[in-house]
Amino acid sequence: MSEVMKKHVFSRADRPLSFRVSDYDIPQGSEEEWRFTPVERISDFFADSACGKAPAVQVRGDAVYERASRTDPRLGKIIGPEDRTGALAWESFTEAHVITVPKNAHPEKEIMVGVRGEGESAVAGMHILIAAEEFSEATVIINHEGSARLTEGIEILAEEGSHLTVVTVQDWDDSAAHMLSNRIRVGRNASFRHIVVTLGGNTVRVTTSVDFADSGADVNLLGAYFVDAGQHLEHRLFVDHSIAKCRSNVTYKGALQGQDAHSVWVGDVLIGAKAEGSSSYELNRNLVLTPGARADSVPNLEIKTGEIEGAGHASATGRFDDEQLFYLKSRGIPEREAKRLVVRGFFAELISQIGVPSVQQHLMQAIEEELQRTMEGENA
Repeated sequence: MSEVMKKHVFSRADRPLSFRVSDYDIPQGSEEEWRFTPVERISDFFADSACGKAPAVQVRGDAVYERASRTDPRLGKIIGPEDRTGALAWESFTEAHVITVPKNAHPEKEIMVGVRGEGESAVAGMHILIAAEEFSEATVIINHEGSARLTEGIEILAEEGSHLTVVTVQDWDDSAAHMLSNRIRVGRNASFRHIVVTLGGNTVRVTTSVDFADSGADVNLLGAYFVDAGQHLEHRLFVDHSIAKCRSNVTYKGALQGQDAHSVWVGDVLIGAKAEGSSSYELNRNLVLTPGARADSVPNLEIKTGEIEGAGHASATGRFDDEQLFYLKSRGIPEREAKRLVVRGFFAELISQIGVPSVQQHLMQAIEEELQRTMEGENA
């Protein structure tokens, strides 16, 4: 480990960043950033290199798509990786997938990116760059499928005046493992919406870091996850307000069912000394549907200036509301349908904010399928 990586970190903003795997120690599970993660499941992600076959990628839609070499000057310009798996993704890819929405372009349809990885024996690495140029407007949906063990970096740039929505869907097979590092920069008066939907995979860890290039930017980070027995789904976010007059909102919701279902959400927001006029709020809620499931939720807010519009955070984890269920049953609603209504209501507000009909429909269908499994388990 290099000397710069050894310094004690008092603030998330001071965390060391590096593109080199060798700058990070192998996690033991006792470190703050790894203490919730089952590191024994992903020990191969801590190797010095990744030699697995890169996933197949298909891009459809009205955008410029290129395969870029590692030396392309557009790559690696936003935020550096913040952990060993992120650095491994950076050092392991041979070609990056670059998607550009040209200046003033407004594609009518979503830009679809299909990522399909097969092979559970070796870790693969890949890298994506999404760039929305000035005053463009677009929606990009990245859908992950298959049985891969994948470490992935996604760089996202929303330039001045752009309106960009990026959706990442983790719909892996039950055996898959995925370490995803989202690194995002938002420009002057730009509007950026990031939606993370995590449904599949044995072990999935998604880190999302956002910073602001200039004032007037607006960021909305939304997430939904449904955790089954034995699954570990982890989401970590950091929003760095170092520029004045920017806004951020974070809303993540998850439901859990089954023995050893485990979700982790860590949300860090820093409002720096020069970020006067900033506004930020973060919310995480978890609904535990069955015994044996566990949700860890850690919101953190650090403020270094008193000149802000407002800031706050909230976190709540609750079990299935028997009183609400009793009320619905007393109104003549069968128990099975009553449970569905409670879970639908839990996710309804978040789903309405997504604003991408195909993603909303997919998420609702996935929730219905998960609930059906719960009902079948109760009747077994």
